[in-house]
Amino acid sequence: MEIKFEPTHSFCYRFARYTALPEILVNPEVTSGKPFRLIEYAREVIDKYLTPEQQAESFKRARSEGYVTIGKSIRFYIPFLAKNKGMLTNLGDGIFRLPTAEDISDEEIEEADAEIAAAPEDEGGDPGLTGTVYAYTFPLLMKENAPFPIKIGKASGDVDKRVAVQCRQAASFEGPIIIGRWVSDRVGALEYAIHYALEARGKWRATAPGTEWFDTTVSEIDSIVRFIQTGRSEG
Repeated sequence: MEIKFEPTHSFCYRFARYTALPEILVNPEVTSGKPFRLIEYAREVIDKYLTPEQQAESFKRARSEGYVTIGKSIRFYIPFLAKNKGMLTNLGDGIFRLPTAEDISDEEIEEADAEIAAAPEDEGGDPGLTGTVYAYTFPLLMKENAPFPIKIGKASGDVDKRVAVQCRQAASFEGPIIIGRWVSDRVGALEYAIHYALEARGKWRATAPGTEWFDTTVSEIDSIVRFIQTGRSEG
């Protein structure tokens, strides 16, 4: 996601959320699951996209006196978002690692539900709505026994019509294949929790059109759904 530079809190948040963290999460040393010092990767990404002059620009603090630089603000937001969005597990002393299934607690899922309840409808609101979480892809993207790009969304009505409308609005040379459906009486919460878990595992495709594409498999999604609905993961 290309983000126009400007010396504001909004820019720092969006840069950390949509540029820095997605790039950090696909770093081979991060995806290995081993602990790492987050600030080192944060500085590398910031230096890659922003000049020293841009990083040194300052703006007024939102809730206190004085000013803060772009670089310092982004370095704050990266670990803050990584921890609070469940993307990384904080081990202390600036050391992080990718979360495991054990790191995703019932309390975190409840917090995700609360976020959904407070969000506008187009951001996944109304967690109590009955509907279907669906997954689709295109034949050219599919792989056997390996993750591949999958779109994960939700529909309160006809899934086939929902997917057809989405694909008519996008340039595509072939028809989509719906590869998974999960009915839920809290479809907004279920969709968000699946996104939350996959993003925490570094599976979000940051460069894909839209925000609901992940490198995953149907079996992995099934496992997440079972964990969310029953508290245990199978297979």
